[in-house]
Amino acid sequence: MRKAEIKRSTLETAIEMKLELDGSGQCRVDLPGGFFKHMLETICRHGFFDLELRGQGDVEVDPHHLVEDCGLVLGQALRQAIGDMRDLERYASVTLPMDESLAAVHLDLSGRPCFVFRGRLSGLPVGDFPSSLLADFLQAFSSTLGAALHVEIFYGRSDHHQIEAVCKALGRALRRALAPAAVLTGQLPSCKELL
Repeated sequence: MRKAEIKRSTLETAIEMKLELDGSGQCRVDLPGGFFKHMLETICRHGFFDLELRGQGDVEVDPHHLVEDCGLVLGQALRQAIGDMRDLERYASVTLPMDESLAAVHLDLSGRPCFVFRGRLSGLPVGDFPSSLLADFLQAFSSTLGAALHVEIFYGRSDHHQIEAVCKALGRALRRALAPAAVLTGQLPSCKELL
């Protein structure tokens, strides 16, 4: 089983995470705030991996530190659980509607972090989550996972629906990219034989 346990403690946040890639989408998240918790559960459910996460941070200052550090820890846990990257599909692209919104996630588990975000969110809070934090979370996640992550929000009226479309697409893209590649047997999905 591909699993990882990560703990991160700073003066701003304290996070503990257990991750199992070959799970069933079970997610237990204990964080202050509701919307971000819901989005993490959405990523897990659509990625079919199991996640336990406990975290706290200086949300009385701003939720930014906790959201960004959760991205760092999730990327680190996924990278650890993946192991040597052999036999993986590596690439995935998912375009997904959420009511009136449409978003796409393109993913390459290349070992090289790169994050591109194209979309317009209002920046206003969705519940207790400033929508501008979506890009901060995804950039942190991409950096520790070591992945090229391109996110596009084509259109939408509701920030809630646009963010949720991104999170659902991210979960499904991860599931596809992490799936075993039928034609690879003990090989890295790279001409360089190095990721």
